[in-house]
Amino acid sequence: MSLKQLTIFVENKKGSLVNITKTLADNNVNLRALSIADTQDFGILRLIVNDNDTATKALSDAGYLIKMTEVVGVKIGDQPGKLSMALDVLDKADINMEYLYAFMARTEKHAYVVLRVADNAQAEKVLEDAGFHMITDADVDKL
Repeated sequence: MSLKQLTIFVENKKGSLVNITKTLADNNVNLRALSIADTQDFGILRLIVNDNDTATKALSDAGYLIKMTEVVGVKIGDQPGKLSMALDVLDKADINMEYLYAFMARTEKHAYVVLRVADNAQAEKVLEDAGFHMITDADVDKL
């Protein structure tokens, strides 16, 4: 039930993000969520997109190093404390989170949170058992 996330290694120099986003736009790939972490020499760009196969091919053809990763997507209410509740569920189940980022849906009053954990199935189960709804690539396609 997990989401597919693209991770792209990017040189930390002027124009790098423009080139990536232009490549995706030229191939009709729509960004749904993104996160970037940088160091002095390179960045790690994480993307949720509407078409993983097209994005992967286009970026690979453009010379980018890409990795596809399975991540957990959870739908939470867009209210103070809701993220903390979801994180508390994972903490109580002794699930360590490597990173997270969030994005808003255009029409719903929910936030979608992308979580990277060691065991997606376990994280999804404890979150669902606590009343949270998981999101899938099909849900992202509807955004």
